[in-house]
Formats: sequence, structure tokens, C-alpha cells
Amino acid sequence: MGRPLNVYDVREAVGGIQISPVNEDPSDRRHKTSTTGAAGAVGGIGRNLTELLLARGHKVRALVRREDERAEALRRLGAEVMQGDLTDLASMHRAIEGCRRIYFGMSTSAAYLEATVNTAAVARHHGVEAFVNMSQMTVSQMSISETADSPQHKLHWLSEQALSWSGLPVVTVRPTVFLEGFFLQLVAPGVRASDALALPLGSGKTSPISAVDVARAVAVILDDPAPHIGQIYDLTGSESADLGHYARVFTEALGRPIAYRDVPLTAWSEGLRQAKYPEHVVRHLSAMAELTKQGRYDRMTDTLRKLTGETPTNMRDFVTLHAAAFKQREPAHS
Repeated sequence: MGRPLNVYDVREAVGGIQISPVNEDPSDRRHKTSTTGAAGAVGGIGRNLTELLLARGHKVRALVRREDERAEALRRLGAEVMQGDLTDLASMHRAIEGCRRIYFGMSTSAAYLEATVNTAAVARHHGVEAFVNMSQMTVSQMSISETADSPQHKLHWLSEQALSWSGLPVVTVRPTVFLEGFFLQLVAPGVRASDALALPLGSGKTSPISAVDVARAVAVILDDPAPHIGQIYDLTGSESADLGHYARVFTEALGRPIAYRDVPLTAWSEGLRQAKYPEHVVRHLSAMAELTKQGRYDRMTDTLRKLTGETPTNMRDFVTLHAAAFKQREPAHS
């Protein structure tokens, strides 16, 4: 048996950090089959990527922060699951030792830079052949003299700089906002309660992408990383449109009127704080809202199609798939 391949995905939801790494045995070539397996699945990139790589015949190692149902679900898929912490060197040595390829992606965490450098240091020590880094599209508009108001965007930019200095064989993936994280977490409560997309985005356009589609792209890269080393891939969804347009799509998909309500940013941000979002997350989302209003997320690429041969999930299909999450709240009975 050859050295296994390891791929990391670190997703942080409001409730905490979920880490999902992956690995492969290069002597087993059964993985040269298809890229299907997780179309429409809910969740972060990690679970979807794990499922895709397992379907291709890769061996998968998953690093989880805690033992819970998500960890058990990865085991049921067929992954090797290890408990650990990205900021702990001992954990990372156990996770990376004997692995060849790494996928790393951690969203919205004040510990992002520390986790990136920690993982990169251990990956370099073990001589990995590929390090796929999940960044963010805003970084493409940043430089040593052009920064951003979001603390998370700054950490993404600094992490990309550190990886470029590391000498690691890096592939950088920069998606736009995720359909799942944004519309299922931030938008769904307003749709259920008041049939409205209540967001402080003005008439700004955005091109959200499904985490499932991003996982497909990463799976292609990890399957044969050599042609991708040193590349940067900007990923967008199927269209760039304003929230008025997306409200009409929601209306068609759900079969009831859904409106876009442009709300004040300060009130929206305070609502996030009241919902117990960490201040780091609130500042990041507030900065993203301002960038959207300024038209900074009005971007389109065909990179996903070039990488995977598939078109991105469109908003109508996404809403239809997750219709239960947007179901109108039943009125309380007296």
C-alpha cells in the first residue's frame, strides 16, 4: 500500500467548528469512475467532499472537533474519523502523518490564520504533494495596500500570503458566498416567519454557489492535483442577480409570494448579535453586506463548468430541494 492522501475541510457554523479531512491510497485506482454522489446534500463542503472521494475509491480520513452525530455520519459513509483540533500540533501530526494530499477550508473563525499556519507547518513537515486551500473570492480584490473591513477577509488574505511563502504545493479555491450557509441559516427564518428575504443588501447583485458544487470542484482537483498546483480558481453560482430577482425565484419555487425587504444594516447586525452570533461573524457578515451593496460580488465565472463539466446549482433548484426549510410557520392557536 502506498502513502494515503489526506484532505481537510473545516467548516464553522454558528454552533462551532466542524472539521472534515479526507485521504486516499494512491495504489488503489478504483476512484477513476464518476464525480457524482452528493448532489443537493445539505451541509458544508467536508461531508460532500468525503462522499465524493469515497465514491471514487479514495480512502478518507476525517478530523472532527468532537464526537457527535456528524462524526458518526462520516463513519457510516466509510471515512476513517479522528478527533482533534486544527490549532493543536499533536492533533495535526496524527491527522496528516502518512497522508499525501490535504484540503483545508475554515470559515468565519477568529482562529483561521492560526489554524492555517499550523496545518501548513505540519503538512510541510510531512511532505504532502498537494494542499488545496479554501479561500474566499473577496481576496482577489485585496493586496498589500487594498484591505477589507471584514476581519475574516483579512485572515483569508494573510493565510494566502503565508501559504505562498510556505513552499507547499498549493491550489487555491475562491468561492463566492455559499447558498447553504447564507440562505438556509440567515434567510430561512425570515421566509418562514414573514415570507420575506430580509437583508441589508440594497440593489446589489450576488452569485451564490452551492457547497455541493464547490465540493465537486475540489474532488476533481484532489483526484489529480498535479495540473492544478499553483492555480487559483474563482467559483460562482449560475447567475448574478439582486435580491428582488431571487425573491421572485423563491415565489415560483415555493408557490407563495415572497418579497425582498431591504432592511437597515445596523438593525440587521444587531439582530445577529441577539441571535448569539460571535462578534467576529457579525463584523464579517456586515462587511459582506456592504460589499454586496457596492456591487463587489457581482461576479461571474465559468470555472466550475471547466473543472467539473457541470453547471452550478441554480437558485430555483436549491430552494425546491430545501423547501422544508422555508415552509411557512403555522400560526399559533389560542
